[in-house]
Amino acid sequence: MNAFTAPEIPWSLLSPALIVLLAAVAGVLVEAFVPARVRRPVQVTLGLAAPAAALVAVAALWSGVASDGGTAVVGGSIIVDGPTLVLQGTIALLALLSILVVADRTDTGEDAFAPSAAAVPSSDYEELARRRGLQQTEVYPLLLFAVGGMLIFPAAGDLLTLFVALEVLSLPLYLLTGMARRRRLLSQEAAMKYFLLGAFASAIMLFGIGLLYGYSGSLRYSEIADQALQVTGVDGLLLVGAVLVLAGLLFKVGAVPFHTWTPDVYQGAPTPITGFMAACTKVAAFGALLRIVYVVLPDLEWDLSVVLWTVAIATMVVGTVAALVQTDVKRILAYSSIAHAGFILTGIVALDESAIPAVLFYLLAYGAATIGAFGIVWLVRERSAGAGEEPGPVLGEATRLSQWTGLGRTHPLLAVTFALFLLSFAGIPLTAGFIGKFAVFSAAVEGGAWPLAVVGVLSSAAAAFFYVRIIVLMFFGGAGDGADEVTGGAAATVSDEPVEAPTPAGTSVTATLVEKATATTTTVVGSEGFAVVAIAVCAVLTVVLGIVPSPVLDLIGDVAQLLP
Repeated sequence: MNAFTAPEIPWSLLSPALIVLLAAVAGVLVEAFVPARVRRPVQVTLGLAAPAAALVAVAALWSGVASDGGTAVVGGSIIVDGPTLVLQGTIALLALLSILVVADRTDTGEDAFAPSAAAVPSSDYEELARRRGLQQTEVYPLLLFAVGGMLIFPAAGDLLTLFVALEVLSLPLYLLTGMARRRRLLSQEAAMKYFLLGAFASAIMLFGIGLLYGYSGSLRYSEIADQALQVTGVDGLLLVGAVLVLAGLLFKVGAVPFHTWTPDVYQGAPTPITGFMAACTKVAAFGALLRIVYVVLPDLEWDLSVVLWTVAIATMVVGTVAALVQTDVKRILAYSSIAHAGFILTGIVALDESAIPAVLFYLLAYGAATIGAFGIVWLVRERSAGAGEEPGPVLGEATRLSQWTGLGRTHPLLAVTFALFLLSFAGIPLTAGFIGKFAVFSAAVEGGAWPLAVVGVLSSAAAAFFYVRIIVLMFFGGAGDGADEVTGGAAATVSDEPVEAPTPAGTSVTATLVEKATATTTTVVGSEGFAVVAIAVCAVLTVVLGIVPSPVLDLIGDVAQLLP
């Protein structure tokens, strides 16, 4: 009988993820033992300190990994190499900025989350919770658990660790999606769609993991790749298993045809959570996809190239075309994220070494602009018309395009900053988005995937239309502009509470109560300032990475070598 030998674990190499996960556990204990009156400041402090400490831990590990190329730990389950540290540092930075937006409250004391997420929308219990000022501080440990899973996801060295990390990052997001303070039914519907489709994607991925294990007898990436080299031809188990694992990862990045959840979830989730998902989840998922494609599947390039090329082209085209006809800002940004997933896939599919630093830089540039853009959407609100000269109460986010008309004249600084993020999405020179697109398209050309680069350039040119359209509305739009104009400034108020409406046959159907149209205006709410800080940092990153990208590109390029 063999004696069990406990593995030696270098805990310092796991410190970025460990710090965040331990902080998440501490956050759960805070919910149980800390008095309610001080619970929020404690959770906010913990939520901000954890990703900041993880960022410091990444910086402390950088020189060692840069000198020796990295190492595999925990029996090869975790790979700590240059790309791992770049991705973990990017996730920690973007998570820190996202939590700043999440922690922000308006000058009326409202945050983005329902006072009681489990309450029936428009019920007496929900109204009572609102009047008592209840706050959902559980969002902070949930966010930290998601961030912890994201830090492990791109560092996974075997398929089992990959799947566990996927579930750790996904389950909190399913809950957070359904916790919006406004449009409660829409938020709960988005959470249900996300959960069901995510469960299907996880099941597909798990089936693929089983097939790959049956083919190779191992879950380690390197051993699966070695087994593929020893077999003449392509085994059906290997090919089908690889496709199914890729399907699970493509779902997380929002690539076509696994993108259908993205617009509804982005629109229904609390806006700060939407920004967090759009930025951090994409970084983690693309990091894992990059390692799978470059370590496990290079020898399947010919067999999988048609699939990956088709997905990349369809993602760019569908995301761009669908965004052209949207009239909701959050849905426009959702389809924009789908198009950007296609641009990033262009670099990955190229299978060229220059694509690794290009993709890593693109993820940083896109993540910063995304968090900043959704942070601004969180601040732009509807305000109902008050009696006489008194302004009415502030309502939910003003996400209809027509409501952004003239924002550049009333709030020029905010509009200019939003325009900066949109121009970065469009890939306009002197923004980080331009450098990112140039890098991935150049890598695609060098890798022989020039048709993908051509499609990417054409899609970027077409996408510039809906970005510029928003800018024109903000600075040059007047009365009558906007695709979904509301006559006379009146907006129909839709209640979340279903009512019974009689039909001619005497039966009843569930209908939605539409109240009398009320005049609304668009305003920018005052807040505690956390979101403003995050937006400012994102704007600085977008400009600096666009004007002087060389130091960051060189820093990433020096360590952009994936370990098997």
